[in-house]
Amino acid sequence: MEIRIGIANTGRELSFESADTAESVRSSVTSALEAGAASVTFTDVKGTSYVVPTAGLAFVEIGTEESRRIGFVA
Repeated sequence: MEIRIGIANTGRELSFESADTAESVRSSVTSALEAGAASVTFTDVKGTSYVVPTAGLAFVEIGTEESRRIGFVA
């Protein structure tokens, strides 16, 4: 699924594909914000880790877990 993260005071977004479930990503972001953690960590499908400071989070968009269709749709 695709995850897009908006960072405050920055015109660009962080966008990557993740193998985690939507509920897993949502709970990790929510728990980090509620606990007052300094950062939250994400891992993409290639194994790259992203550490994002929670103070700079503008938004986190979690895509659907639906697989993409290939081919023509009638």
